[in-house]
Amino acid sequence: MLYFTRWKALAIILTALVVCLCAVPNFFPEAQVKSWPAWAQRRLVLGLDLQGGSSLQLEVDAAYLKKQRLDSIRADAQKVLREAKILNRSEVRNDAVEVRPREASDVPAALTKLRELSQPLGGLMGPSGARSLDVTDAGGGLIKLSMSPAAITDLLRRTIEQSIQIVERRVNELGTVEPVIQRQGADRILVQVPGLQDPTHLKEILGKTAKMEFRMVDESISPDQAQQGRTPPDSEILMSSSSPKIPYVIKKQVLVSGGELTDAQPGFDPQTQEPVVNFKFNTIGARKFAQATSENVGTRFAIVLDNEVISAPVIRTPITGGQGQISGSFTVQSANDLAVLMRAGALPAPLTVVEERTVGPGLGQDSIEKGELAAYVGSILVVVFMLVTYRLFGVFANIAVCINVAMIFGLLSLLSATLTLPGIAGIVLTVGIAVDSNVLIYERIREELRGGRTPISAIDAGFSRALATILDSNITTFIAAAVLFMIGTGPVRGFAVTLGIGIITTVFTAFTMTRLIVAWWVQWKRPKTVPI
Repeated sequence: MLYFTRWKALAIILTALVVCLCAVPNFFPEAQVKSWPAWAQRRLVLGLDLQGGSSLQLEVDAAYLKKQRLDSIRADAQKVLREAKILNRSEVRNDAVEVRPREASDVPAALTKLRELSQPLGGLMGPSGARSLDVTDAGGGLIKLSMSPAAITDLLRRTIEQSIQIVERRVNELGTVEPVIQRQGADRILVQVPGLQDPTHLKEILGKTAKMEFRMVDESISPDQAQQGRTPPDSEILMSSSSPKIPYVIKKQVLVSGGELTDAQPGFDPQTQEPVVNFKFNTIGARKFAQATSENVGTRFAIVLDNEVISAPVIRTPITGGQGQISGSFTVQSANDLAVLMRAGALPAPLTVVEERTVGPGLGQDSIEKGELAAYVGSILVVVFMLVTYRLFGVFANIAVCINVAMIFGLLSLLSATLTLPGIAGIVLTVGIAVDSNVLIYERIREELRGGRTPISAIDAGFSRALATILDSNITTFIAAAVLFMIGTGPVRGFAVTLGIGIITTVFTAFTMTRLIVAWWVQWKRPKTVPI
């Protein structure tokens, strides 16, 4: 156990040195680090509780989501019954789709067809037995289609997961540093952005559904006539997004949806030098857009965002290249925001800010100072205890612990991890765990010496026989850290990350670094007694 080949010793030292060097960028100003090579710019990111920032809690509009789903169910029911040639009337009322066949004799056939729309819901372990729709005969020739509670829960879960991905893309597009975006409860999303002191712009970006559609302008009737109640059934009145508000009569048929966009970038019109947004469609969207513009040359089409018309240009020539340009009363900022929304995609349901908190940098600095004080006091007490209890071997242990802490910061920097106040607590706890490993080794050496072994034999046996105990204790702690990381949120996960990384570096330093230092001392001194 005390013999190290030259290559093995070199590998241990180089590993520790490289990992420790990864922490170096944290000791230089950020402006200076940015001039370094990209691979050398990785550094720790301070969390919300250390550098301040903004925290928003967003709630999914469950009522809107349910209404959209019921409208979709009604459309599916109409399609199924139309294919079966069953005449009927349907409407959404009282959280259900009510279908009434015109002929009472068609009710059994309609029930059979409508029940085909109800699909089994799958759970983690396979089909759960619940179904997506409850189709019931309400009597009097009325059939009701309602969402089951399990279906509502499943819909909300999928919506939250999709919304988190879109929110994450929008926040990252804004160039913020290491945002924390995670689910809170059944219908909420927590967004924490360290360093952001004014969340107004962030709320504007996240509060928009960004449902983009390309539709035709209905020019068969003027907006004034439509506002007097003469709107065609396949059209609706939408207002412009700019001020003053201008009414448009827009056809309900969607030519191309925003989901078929592949890219959107802000730019400037080469002729007018006004800010614009350039967009591109995927193959399917390009084909639809080319067909729509070819069939409607000379007429206007509308670009609709969240039921507001942001532009309504005239189609001069067919647009067949799969790309186009949105112009309007844009500023540079609004053009960039629109491009962000188009790239990130539309939210499946509106999000409402239900809680907003801003942590000032002063509070963060106070947390840093208290965290540093706790770390210094705890580390000094540990160092003094090891020196008093184990003398020279305490010095060896303290050197290994210092290397251990430096490796923790190096690995956290390498991962660009976010350091929070609980994360600092995890590092302090790791110092105690690292010392505990050395205590187990040294106490084992003392036992071997009492049993009559020679100093070198006792040292070798101490390291060998303490290995199993140390591995058992660290593995169980690592499992606990892994569970905390998987089921925890925010600061709890920060604590789990630093604790997990600390356990890995502790095992490395206890059985390589400390052993290597002791082995060198043994080879140099050839001791007759052990100063422990």
